[in-house]
Amino acid sequence: MKRVLNIVPVPVPPEALDAFAAQLSGDFVHPAFENVFVSARNGGGSLDSAYETTLADAFVLDAGCRAEEQGYVGVCVNSMSDSALAALRSRLSIPVVAPSQATMLLACLLGKKFSVVTMWPQWHELYHKAARENGITSRLASVRDIGVRPDAAELLAGKEDFVFAALEREAKAAVAEDGADVIILGSTTMHQSHAHLSTVLDVPVLNPGVVAYKMCEMLVQTGLSHSKQAYPSPERPQDDLLAAVASVFPSKES
Repeated sequence: MKRVLNIVPVPVPPEALDAFAAQLSGDFVHPAFENVFVSARNGGGSLDSAYETTLADAFVLDAGCRAEEQGYVGVCVNSMSDSALAALRSRLSIPVVAPSQATMLLACLLGKKFSVVTMWPQWHELYHKAARENGITSRLASVRDIGVRPDAAELLAGKEDFVFAALEREAKAAVAEDGADVIILGSTTMHQSHAHLSTVLDVPVLNPGVVAYKMCEMLVQTGLSHSKQAYPSPERPQDDLLAAVASVFPSKES
C-alpha cells in the first residue's frame, strides 16, 4: 500500500481530521493508495494573517520533514495556504503538492479565467500570493467571500443551508460579473459545499483538497517529482531543531 501524508496546517482534534479525510473517499482514491491525515502540533488557528501563516510554515515543515524516511510516497498540504510547500520540496525528494498551486494551474487548463470563492476577507491574500508566485495573476478574475468566519474543527457542519446559498450567490456573480469560467473553493474546509455548487453552476468547480491529492497520486504513479534544481536539498537538515521548537509548548489540541 502506498501511503500519502496529508497535513492540516493548524492543530485540530481527531474528529476534525476525520472530516477532512472524508473528502478523499470511494472512487477518488486509487485502491493502491492510503491517506494518512495529521495536523500541525501547534501554531495558528485560522491563518488570518502573515503572522499565522508564518507559524503554519514552521509547524507544517515539522510535521512533514521526515515523511520520506517514514515510508510515505507523497505529501499533500491540506490548505489553500500552501504552507511550507517550497520548504518541504527542498527537504524531500518524494512529491509534495499543495492546493492553491494545484487548483490554480488546473483551472488554467480548464478555462481562461478563474475566481476563488471563499469564507472571509482575511484569506484573500492567500490566493493573490499564490497567483503572483505562479505567474498567473492575469488569469485570476476575482476573489469573493461570504463574510463567515471559518471553523477548522467543525468545517461547515450546522451552517450548510446559509453557507451553501451564500457561496452559490458569490460564485454565480463571479461568473456573470467578473468573467470567471472556472470556480475554485477557497479552502479545504469548504469541501462539503462542492457537490451542491457543482450542480447549480454551469462551469467547473474545483475542490482543492481532492485536486491536490489526485495530482500527488498522479505524480507517484508516473514516477515524477519536483526538480531538485528548483528546490535544492539542504546541506545540513535540522529536523530535531524543528521538533524541539514544536514541543516547547503543549499542542492546542492535547
